[in-house]
Amino acid sequence: MQQSYHRSPRSAPAVPSAPSGPSVPSQRSAPATVGGEYHALLARHDAMRLRRRILGQGRAPAPDLTAAGHDGAADQRLITQYLDLVTPFADLIAHLYDEMFARWPYLRTLFPASMDFQRVHLARAFWYLIENLHRPAEVAARFRQLGHDHRKLGVRPVHYEAFEEALCAALRRTAGPRWAEAVEEAWVRMVRFAVASMVEGADAALAEPPCWQGTVTAHERRRPDLAVLRIRPHEPYPYRAGQFAAVESPLMPQAWRHYSLASAPAPDGEVALHVRRTGPGGVSDALVSGTRVGDTLRLGPAHGTMTLREEDRSRELLMVAGGTGWAPVKALLEEWAGRRRGTGGLPQPAAGRVHLFVGARSRTELYDAAALAELAARHDRLRVVRVLDDDLVREDGDPYAGYGPLAEAVARDSGWSPDLAFVSGPAAMVGATVARLTAAGMPADRIRHDPVPDPRQGPLTPQGGRCTT
Repeated sequence: MQQSYHRSPRSAPAVPSAPSGPSVPSQRSAPATVGGEYHALLARHDAMRLRRRILGQGRAPAPDLTAAGHDGAADQRLITQYLDLVTPFADLIAHLYDEMFARWPYLRTLFPASMDFQRVHLARAFWYLIENLHRPAEVAARFRQLGHDHRKLGVRPVHYEAFEEALCAALRRTAGPRWAEAVEEAWVRMVRFAVASMVEGADAALAEPPCWQGTVTAHERRRPDLAVLRIRPHEPYPYRAGQFAAVESPLMPQAWRHYSLASAPAPDGEVALHVRRTGPGGVSDALVSGTRVGDTLRLGPAHGTMTLREEDRSRELLMVAGGTGWAPVKALLEEWAGRRRGTGGLPQPAAGRVHLFVGARSRTELYDAAALAELAARHDRLRVVRVLDDDLVREDGDPYAGYGPLAEAVARDSGWSPDLAFVSGPAAMVGATVARLTAAGMPADRIRHDPVPDPRQGPLTPQGGRCTT
């Protein structure tokens, strides 16, 4: 699911991270980059921390990582005043990593082979923090979630401290003689504020698995640049239809990308992914071109709020999907259809109608046309409108089909008013569709769309580490 940054880019500081744990190997698994002894130590450390919590001893945060008394607005003003000395952030970040790897060479092995994506998301993180320091509650909540997700990295305070030292050296080197100690102290407080929340989020989730390993049970190339995968996790994998998760291939150790889960939870426990290759050499290329049945992948925890609630089944729903944004919408439709059958197959009261708009550039871009046709044939309360940029495809004489760009087609289909809308697809399409819906009078809180970055912009977090097997 490639979507816009309407809510937040889930940006996160690219702090020095612990190595990812060894995958359960298939015959095609790549070798681990860091030895298993380190992970065994981390596991024992976490077990002791969890035991102390259970026994009621608690844990006090390290004094130098707390954010107590942090005046974010004051630091924001000071950092902004001198921001021109260190922006654009490209030089600052290059100096930071040069400094860190020179002082602690072993840390280089804890990062993906290519640092390009790492630099991009660190720059995003700096901008997010600087722009939002005056909203400490929002920043704290964001970075608590980030700390929860970083558990798979084995991040420890010593890694944050190394990052902080390298950052200070990089700030002085980049800014030159005009740099002021007070500004450096403001940067340090900003980073520590984020780190304190990350540590809190990680500690709150000690009893939860950081990630899951799963075996690829099916891999079908629907187009040269697109594949549909099915994965069977080795342990129960909790998620809801409409959510997304980070995925790592052993062909690209420590490089994780977010993909929507393309199936509703099922008794067999398998999950589906629709992956479009966005370029050579990346995770999407590894999943589309280099992955085979029997290979092992890793899944991060599921996230996202683009989900169906129990009360939604009786509502009039609009679902809009473009490209591989069809993946989460398909999962939502599977759940909607299952709820209509009720427990044990017993009928439930009549559900509301679903108006589904599926957009693509051409007929060949409709890579899951057979499943779409089957859903339309089986459910009389599902109305399907295909929207192609270079063709017109009409469903049962529907005059609203084929109006060109997807957002325009949705906007022109004004003969009804949905109670709730779900929008998924490329960033531009999501943004345009949401804008059209709100302009037509639909309240923003009735439009659900979880932002997932375009994979060409890189990962949000450098994820890896030990997971359930």
